[in-house]
Amino acid sequence: FACTRSTVQSSASSDRAGSIPACNTGEHSQSVPVRLGGYQGGQNAGLACYKTPSWVIDEIIKLNENPKIHGLLLHLHKELYTSKVLNAVKPEKDVNGVTDFNLVRLVHGDMHECVVPPTAGAVIKLLEKLACTTLDGKKVFLLGVQGSLEVSLQCLLQRNGVMTMNCPWKMKHLQAMLHDADMVVVGSTKPEDIPVTWMKPEMVIVDCSHDILWGEFFQVTRYFSGCVYACLSFLINLVKISERWIQAQEYKSWNLRCLKLQPLSPVPSDIEISRGQSPKAVDVLAREIGLLTDEIEIYGQSKAKVRLSLLERLKDQPNGKYVLVAGITPTPLGEGKSTVTIGLVQALTAHLKVNSFACLRQPSQGPTFGVKGGAAGGGYAQVIPMEEFNLHLTGDIHAITAANNLLAAAIDARILHENTQSDKALYNRLVPLVHGERKFSAIQLSRLKRLGITKEDPDALTADEINRFVRLDIDPSTITWQRVVDTNDRFLRKITIGQANTEKGFSRQTQFDIAVASEIMAILALTSGLSDMKERLGKIVVANSRTGQPVTAEDLGTTGALAVLMKDAIKPTLMQTLEGTPVFVHAGPFANIAHGNSSVLADKIALKLVGKEGFVVTEAGFGADIGMEKFFNIKCRASGLVPSVVVLVATVRALKMHGGGPNVTAGAPLKKEYTEENLKLVSDGCSNLKKQIEIAGLFGVPVVVALNVFRTDSPAEIDLVCEMAKQSEAFDAVPCNHWSDGGRGAVELAQAVRRASNQPCNFRYLYDLELPITEKIRIIAQKIYGAQDIELSSAAQSQINRYSQQGFGNLPICMAKTHLSLSHMPEWKGVPTGFVLPISDVRASIGAGFIYPLVGTMSTMPGLPTRPCFYDIDLDPETEQVKGLF
Repeated sequence: FACTRSTVQSSASSDRAGSIPACNTGEHSQSVPVRLGGYQGGQNAGLACYKTPSWVIDEIIKLNENPKIHGLLLHLHKELYTSKVLNAVKPEKDVNGVTDFNLVRLVHGDMHECVVPPTAGAVIKLLEKLACTTLDGKKVFLLGVQGSLEVSLQCLLQRNGVMTMNCPWKMKHLQAMLHDADMVVVGSTKPEDIPVTWMKPEMVIVDCSHDILWGEFFQVTRYFSGCVYACLSFLINLVKISERWIQAQEYKSWNLRCLKLQPLSPVPSDIEISRGQSPKAVDVLAREIGLLTDEIEIYGQSKAKVRLSLLERLKDQPNGKYVLVAGITPTPLGEGKSTVTIGLVQALTAHLKVNSFACLRQPSQGPTFGVKGGAAGGGYAQVIPMEEFNLHLTGDIHAITAANNLLAAAIDARILHENTQSDKALYNRLVPLVHGERKFSAIQLSRLKRLGITKEDPDALTADEINRFVRLDIDPSTITWQRVVDTNDRFLRKITIGQANTEKGFSRQTQFDIAVASEIMAILALTSGLSDMKERLGKIVVANSRTGQPVTAEDLGTTGALAVLMKDAIKPTLMQTLEGTPVFVHAGPFANIAHGNSSVLADKIALKLVGKEGFVVTEAGFGADIGMEKFFNIKCRASGLVPSVVVLVATVRALKMHGGGPNVTAGAPLKKEYTEENLKLVSDGCSNLKKQIEIAGLFGVPVVVALNVFRTDSPAEIDLVCEMAKQSEAFDAVPCNHWSDGGRGAVELAQAVRRASNQPCNFRYLYDLELPITEKIRIIAQKIYGAQDIELSSAAQSQINRYSQQGFGNLPICMAKTHLSLSHMPEWKGVPTGFVLPISDVRASIGAGFIYPLVGTMSTMPGLPTRPCFYDIDLDPETEQVKGLF
């Protein structure tokens, strides 16, 4: 048993007896005896006590959910052997073999999957031994045998060619029936009025009742043999349960049932398409891709959180192939990277039968109700249900908002309390006397250690040590931590706080950022696990002290609380595409004001699940100059993962804009240049496509161009783009029609990606982390954006000097820049050159692990347009269906 690597928790040691009513589901108010315990590491952990059925069920449920317990063995008082109690045991942990689920398998003859109840197994072995030859043709009488023992014995005996008869003790003509039997199995106590002489002297009798041995026919030697066989059957079950557990931990090939698509023309609205497809239940999808029952936490019918324990289980499984979807510099309408991502995985899995996973960011409510709309893809390449994807999902962004604003509140509260209290008063409140004893909390002991104070007795600190402990001495002018809200609200870009009389005159100017710009969102996207996330949260620098020292979340004592608020958000959310292929949705940092990629954890889990020949397709926000550059230089450094292929998304519309076409404005009709063939505009605009291919080339990764086809694109325009892309050293360039045709419209793209993934990948970072901050900024500006040089404001230079002195100079760079141009000027299209890139400010996300320069006048809080998307969004009060989302 030790070789199974598992531990079986025993609530004692017997399967359900035949004398116990099998279907008693009533609740007993009185307490009855139960022996709880088992064997862990060879130690008997038994404890005799008196408990109610409800208590026993609660204990069983706890053991069911304990991942360290791999089997349950019940030994209860007869009044507790009810269907309700027995079926509380998870079938996969049922060592007794008495759950209805297991008995159905036994009845159906699924001997490989079922567990034979130990008593039944022992009876069969004993009968085989006592029969001397074979059981085939024997007559076995089951006397007073009931419940699961009756079911299991009848099944097992009949498979051995035995004729079985079953009756209670008070059966008419019992004596004649006993004389006709070769063997008897007794399941309950013999009534006194039935004489032993009714049994034939040579008859084999096996007693399964829980009473003292009766009559001269049950020899002590036979009883001992029965015990041996019962123990053997029990051990066989332990081994089988343990083998199942080990097999469950191993990687399994997918058995995915894809959903059929029947695309319509013209293509309906996104929400109509989404609502027209019936998604698989998420637990079904989870099983199909090899997730275990205890590795998912289900939210409704179509979403589930996936536990990080999966990474430990599959740690030895080789990774699949890693594909990044990026794009050319987009129009304000977006060019369909999410749609391409979904179309690609639908093509790979539903049409080419290759395991694939899409990893997407969770959309913010800002664009959903603002201009751009949702981010579930579009047409026949979507994540479904799209309204659940775009609205709240599993609450991760709300958790980030709560954590962010708790930290913001802690900053201002600490300044207020330090301004209005003496050292002694502060100390007495920070380390209060509780029940006559004063104790430091764990996070306070950590702060003492950082201050070089080794004392653990609060009464032992000197006045100077108390001063250093209680005073963070935050300089309000250096606070960089802002409050956040997940709504585009331009009037929160500059506000004054602390104007109430209760704040005693302490007020300051501050601002709100959009929630997805929070450093906590970036931490969620880059963390490798709970411990790492907690450490990163503690490192968040919120301000400087008046002596120039960084003040962190750890100094404020909030690290543990922030981790608690984020403990569920760290788990990726499992959803599915329109064709039933799996999707992870996790994290959602903007690419122009953060690093713009979904989470490292989602990618790592997906890479294990798809298997060595599978594909994980993830998306980087905005153009390759922003999202892709940050993916390589920030995300890949954090994850240690190496991409296999870059898919670069382009549209004829965007290329025409870069070729000199008129402005594209969200909400306004497109000019005729965009709806009529114009090969010159397309040709001139391909300069931007060529530049983005060159940027990918700087990192040594092969590029496949995906031309997202619109119905207004002419065949000549499509051919021209694909030809010019190949001339610009793209590995391949293919038109894609997934929006109108689903995965079938992206099969050519999927085939190109598979071929490209077999090409050599000479991945490299753009810069060395040990270079000075200024030099790293300059490399990005010149090599990625095409700038001649950079220009630092005095504020930016001052911040760079401060961060370098504080030891943060070796972090990667995350440029906060407009996504509408390679330059800092949104109106400069194509490939601007010769410009000087202005750096207005430099900030640090120390917990996330990067420095972010602000290019020009970059806002971290978007505003609403004249006509936002919310004008079209509504709820039908009768059907409760959402309308107008896109």
